[in-house]
Amino acid sequence: MTQTAARRQGHTATVLAGCFAVLLAQVAYSLPGALNGTFQQEFQTTGAELAWITAAFAIPMVVLELTTGVIGDLFGRKRLLQAGAALTVAGSVICYLAGTVQVLWIGQVVAGVGAAILYPISLAMLAAVSTSQEARSRSIAMWAGFLSAGAAISPLMGGWLAADGGWRTSYLVVIAASVVSIAITQFAADSSAPEGRRLDVPGQVTLALGLIALLFAATQGSEAGFARPEIIGAFAASVVLLGAFVVIELRTEVPLLRLTIFANRSYAVVAVATVVGMFAFLATCYSMSIWLGAIQHQSALRVGVLFLFIQGPAFLLVPVVSHLIRNVAPRWVLTTGFALIAVSGIWCSTFDVHDPSWTRFMLPMLALGVGFALTVGSITAVAINAVPLRLAGMASATTNLLRDFGFALGPVLIAAFAVSRANGDLTQGLGPAIAASGLKAPYTEVAGGLAQQGGAMAVNSMPVVPGAGPDLPPVPMPDSLRVLAFESLGNAYNVAFLVAGLCAAVAAVLTLAGLFGSGRADVEEHLDDDDQLIAAT
Repeated sequence: MTQTAARRQGHTATVLAGCFAVLLAQVAYSLPGALNGTFQQEFQTTGAELAWITAAFAIPMVVLELTTGVIGDLFGRKRLLQAGAALTVAGSVICYLAGTVQVLWIGQVVAGVGAAILYPISLAMLAAVSTSQEARSRSIAMWAGFLSAGAAISPLMGGWLAADGGWRTSYLVVIAASVVSIAITQFAADSSAPEGRRLDVPGQVTLALGLIALLFAATQGSEAGFARPEIIGAFAASVVLLGAFVVIELRTEVPLLRLTIFANRSYAVVAVATVVGMFAFLATCYSMSIWLGAIQHQSALRVGVLFLFIQGPAFLLVPVVSHLIRNVAPRWVLTTGFALIAVSGIWCSTFDVHDPSWTRFMLPMLALGVGFALTVGSITAVAINAVPLRLAGMASATTNLLRDFGFALGPVLIAAFAVSRANGDLTQGLGPAIAASGLKAPYTEVAGGLAQQGGAMAVNSMPVVPGAGPDLPPVPMPDSLRVLAFESLGNAYNVAFLVAGLCAAVAAVLTLAGLFGSGRADVEEHLDDDDQLIAAT
């Protein structure tokens, strides 16, 4: 069914299906947010293993979004949206049954593939049934509100169930929501936009492998060491592969991503600011969940309540954001939003890890949530309204890719930075801490090995030093070692909050200084020139 045909029928059902689908995707994506502390204690994970729970979902989501956008444009979006919900069911079942962190990773990967469909296809379906730019802006604001609602509901639900010892039940809720999404989508209008679209296998392969290599190197480097040959090799491979992707996209007749849309200054500035700003947003969210859950071992329910402060405003402010998107220059909306995200991160960087009060996070998390509400809808509106309707599918997929790439970088890079810093501080103070611990051989060697292999996160969470044999029982973890690990983690995440805040400030400066002038007509001109060049060749 063409874009025009889709607009003639099923508008309400399509908007409902698209909004519920993105809510589902965000519920599945955000669920580990409140459960990081629970996962860490149940599976005895290291810092990198904990980061991989989120990364395992984010990586397939990021690397496949452009391709799923093309598939939807070519073959229709309705059935594809239902397939995304079905994959979410499969991934959630695996997570529900997971007995090890490795199995949990597998479930997250499968669900992440489902999200790679749900995000761009739901947005493209909404754009297809919108009859004007104003209608699209209103639908986008609603879509962004449901995205934020999912991110608010999920950690709160996970925290509440984890408090009762039933975190696995959270995945049963995701399964039920997926089934509802499939049923609702049955009543939506189908749409497609095959003109000028074709599967670009070389582009997809180089993009996917390049992003996987980059995220792998960033995550594993935090514990294995960034100077190790395999980490350096992964970074080098990512540079080569992503460079090859750019070359392929510039030369292929029907590219996966038409790079000419970046000739528009507004689009290019928003693209860069999106990656940097969304990195800062999720880095702050992740750092808060680790600070309270994995470091201070506070309840998952408290973390879930704070996620309600983060994501609640985006849902409640849907009418306000919709009005702002239609009536206020994106420059001011985005700058204000990124500035609030910066305030949140910098504010949290002043907290003392010895202070167990979790309510002090409420105001900075509220600032973070309002900042996110102002940015996420505006980013999407600028991207969708900057291109011709025939390219709405590609623009929505590209926008989701940029946003979710920033999301993926958030926990990966901030955990890599914080874990590396904390482990470095632990190693530096390990000798004096063991000397002051009162431990005797062979417990001193066991404690040292635990610190070297598991890092600060393991020492902070282990109540005992394991025995070295059947005749040597475990002994309580000495205060000198526990305090060293605790303070190392606290100091590291103080700096992590600060880094996130400064990155958001950079995004604010980018939009303030660069987001003016160019409009949709400029993009049309570049795209028309590109079409003529392709036709001539």
